[in-house]
Amino acid sequence: MFSKSCEYGIKATAFIAVQATAGKRACLKDIASAIDSPVAFTAKILQQLARTGIIHSVQGATGGFEVYQSELGKITLSQIVAAIDGDEVYKGCGLGLKACNARKPCPVHDKFVTIRDELREMLEGTSVQDLAQGLKRGHTYLKR
Repeated sequence: MFSKSCEYGIKATAFIAVQATAGKRACLKDIASAIDSPVAFTAKILQQLARTGIIHSVQGATGGFEVYQSELGKITLSQIVAAIDGDEVYKGCGLGLKACNARKPCPVHDKFVTIRDELREMLEGTSVQDLAQGLKRGHTYLKR
């Protein structure tokens, strides 16, 4: 459903958020290791997230990536998805057809519209803080 970049972006942001709740910044290598992603690929994703203001990059010896604690509850998964994948997840056809709409629907169009609406609701209603809390409590994981 999401691109690999988007999946890693969500995981990276969640990891950075956990670090933020402990008052720490996360370095690139730790993020890549935590989300099981190649370092160079992770760096590109983090650049995208920093450009859009979802995360912040701090240069220097004590630098790294961070999310301001005051923003944890305000940043939603939909913002991360939009920053990396755009809004195509809300528009695409369930069967991957180039053009699919109510006038010329694919066989699953009506059911997929409902799923897309529920997906949007979930992404807009889930904050980075929600993800961080689940990870800190050990209820959720970034890799197996």
